[in-house]
Amino acid sequence: MKLFFIAAFALFVLSMFDKADSSAYDKIVAHSRIRARKEGPNVCALQQVMGTKKYFSTCRNWYNKSICGRKATVLYECCPGYMKLEGMHGCPAVAPIDDVYGTLGVVKATSTQRYSEISKLRPEIEGSGSYTFFAPSNEAWDSLDDTMKNALVSNVNVELYNALHYHMSKRRLLTKDLKNGMTVPSMNLDLDLYINHYPNGVVTVNCARIIHGNQVATNGVVHVIDRVISAVGNTIQDVIENDDELSTLSDVAQSAGVLEKLGQPGQYTLFAPTNKAFEGLGQEVLERLRGDKGALKALVNFHLLDSVQCSEAIMSGTSYETMEGSNVIIGCDGESLTVNGIKMVLKKDIVTTNGVIHLIDKVLMPDSAKQVMELVGDSQSTFRDMVAQLGLSSAMRPKAEYTLLAPHNDAFSDEVMSKDQRLLRILLENHILKNKVVLGELYNGQHLETIGGKLLRVFIYRTAVCIENSCLIRGSKEGINGVLVMFLSPNPAFTFSILSAVLKGIVPKKQKSLILRSDCGLQTLILTFFGLFIPQANKTMQVNSLQIPESDIMGKNGVIHFVNHILYPGGKCFHLCDYKCIALAIIKTQTDHASFQISPLEARVSSVC
Repeated sequence: MKLFFIAAFALFVLSMFDKADSSAYDKIVAHSRIRARKEGPNVCALQQVMGTKKYFSTCRNWYNKSICGRKATVLYECCPGYMKLEGMHGCPAVAPIDDVYGTLGVVKATSTQRYSEISKLRPEIEGSGSYTFFAPSNEAWDSLDDTMKNALVSNVNVELYNALHYHMSKRRLLTKDLKNGMTVPSMNLDLDLYINHYPNGVVTVNCARIIHGNQVATNGVVHVIDRVISAVGNTIQDVIENDDELSTLSDVAQSAGVLEKLGQPGQYTLFAPTNKAFEGLGQEVLERLRGDKGALKALVNFHLLDSVQCSEAIMSGTSYETMEGSNVIIGCDGESLTVNGIKMVLKKDIVTTNGVIHLIDKVLMPDSAKQVMELVGDSQSTFRDMVAQLGLSSAMRPKAEYTLLAPHNDAFSDEVMSKDQRLLRILLENHILKNKVVLGELYNGQHLETIGGKLLRVFIYRTAVCIENSCLIRGSKEGINGVLVMFLSPNPAFTFSILSAVLKGIVPKKQKSLILRSDCGLQTLILTFFGLFIPQANKTMQVNSLQIPESDIMGKNGVIHFVNHILYPGGKCFHLCDYKCIALAIIKTQTDHASFQISPLEARVSSVC
């Protein structure tokens, strides 16, 4: 009993030291211990999809009650280093410490233990020394390719012995010592083992996951892993140059000037499209890409991450920035990896000296490698279809650069669609700018020329960017030959002044008659040229508590908002000089584009007059 107390106390003291230098793996084990505290001391909660590996539980997995989208059950087992005692709650006993060979039996890696014996490795791992053994589980050996397994077992004294040595290192390494991106010399000709330690607590060696770590032995430590690993000697460049299934990718990467970089030291993940994936693009698109080195480089870099992402570390959808600069979302759905939510990974975890390759059956196309018309999405499909139907897309020169001001589908009302073809073409021409202009280049008062020959005005507000009467919904997308900007509504052809709008009948007849028959109406109209007091009420435009039935009718020198009544400042007709002061006050207010609402009229008038 006294020896048991001393051993337990020593383990407690060591655990306190470890907490000061705890790793992500240690934290996930601690979380699993907290989740299982009702089951007794030193019990850990694990999750498992039936028929698959067990995982220590993360917060996200625990609350979602799933792993990679599949329903998971909760299991309770002794935490690493502890064991049950008959008749006692939980796992109160410290597990016995044996040599590495005996510890393989403790962690139930009995196939590795048996192969260690028949290959004559047993005396070595029972003897003196300090080893780390990354021991494949029984299931890992069972799932090994039959050809490879037969090759190992048929020559146990050389091939199997060397293979097991590749799973070992000559120093004791706990999971907290296994740092992300480090290499560890193996006991097989000092060939490197490639370690990754992820923020979610997953630790991998050559992309094999540690599923039971830190089983301390008298002469080292044992970590159980989920697959049999093999020696790595090729770079990513070597793999894609020598794999017949990746010959198109090799040619594209060479033309883009990226291939040599894939042969240099680094930490990369390449989602490698197969030849069949490139065929899916179509010959026309592929030839266009081949003729543009910048587009090719963007395409290849969009498939490349500047970090190693082994499949076992990907437990949910996470956004990663590619070396092209845009993001992709990598996730999992059951046993399959997904890219941007789509199952496209054919083969996972081809480990190289400078990263990992996942084969995919679709080419990922970044915006920066697309023609501007290819940027138009489903939410602007009406605009895209009309541009094609009216012959505007064919009129856009391939080598020129454009900016598309693409309205949302909802903006194309029955009234807009009922216009004849000539007017629709004019309307759409005023949604295509002659030059490529990204959102960050727009400024207040700027004039933008359309292919229809019209000049559109830019208005910058604190919370909005507008071109004439239509405001931006979201950021711009930049392609090879242009930019796509998404707007709320179509822009008309702006050819009239505000006064001509009244005289030419753009303003409804009833309102025109009221304005022109009244002296006060004419004076009030003068005020409207410069702006009105317009607060927002539940996204409804109002002026002096009157709702505006129709708004944002743009003219060359201002904007018209229709109202159903004549507006009288202060409730009466003022003298013209009073109107002059009021107008000046309003002009002053309009220099502040942050808000349409002004302070009380009297204060504004007195400050100007």
